[in-house]
Amino acid sequence: MGVTRRAVLKTSAATALTAALVLGGPGLAAVAEPAAGAGVARGIAPEADVAHHGRVSLWGDRLGVLVRTGNRGPSRLEDVTVRLRFSVPLAAGQELPQGCLRSGGRTVLCGTGPLTAAGPARRTAVGLRLVGRPAEVVVRVDTLWNGGASDRNRRNDTHQVLAPATGDAYAF
Repeated sequence: MGVTRRAVLKTSAATALTAALVLGGPGLAAVAEPAAGAGVARGIAPEADVAHHGRVSLWGDRLGVLVRTGNRGPSRLEDVTVRLRFSVPLAAGQELPQGCLRSGGRTVLCGTGPLTAAGPARRTAVGLRLVGRPAEVVVRVDTLWNGGASDRNRRNDTHQVLAPATGDAYAF
C-alpha cells in the first residue's frame, strides 16, 4: 500500500511539473492572470510614483524641514510614510506634528494620508531641536512605506541635503 501511495504522489508531481512547463515555459511557473476589468488583483502591486520635494533650514539648535509629497500615479495611494533621518541626534521631549513620530534618536516618520494620482501634494512641516549647536546637519528624506506600490522612479523620493547653520533654506 505504501508503494501505491508513493507512485500516485510521483505521478501527481510529474503532472503538475508538466502543466507548469506547458503553461509557463521552461523555468517559469504558471501564474493566473487577473480577469479583465478586475482592477488590482491579488498579488499584483499597484504602480505609483511618489515624489518628495522641499527645503531644510538650520539655525542654532533649531532645524526646520518642509516636505511636499506627491504621487504622479497612475494608482492612488492610501497613505505614504516619509522617513526623515538626521546626522545629529534630536533633543528629547519635543512635540511633533500630528501624524509624525520618533523612531530612535535621529529619525522621524510622518504619514501623509491619501495621495491621489496626479493630485495635489501633501505638506509636512517639522520643527525640531537638536542636541547641541551643530555647524551643519545632513538630512536624508525617503519613502519608508507606500502601501506596497511599485515605484520605478526612486530618484525623486530619495534625497540627501547638507544644511549649514546659516538659517538659509536649502532645497531638495
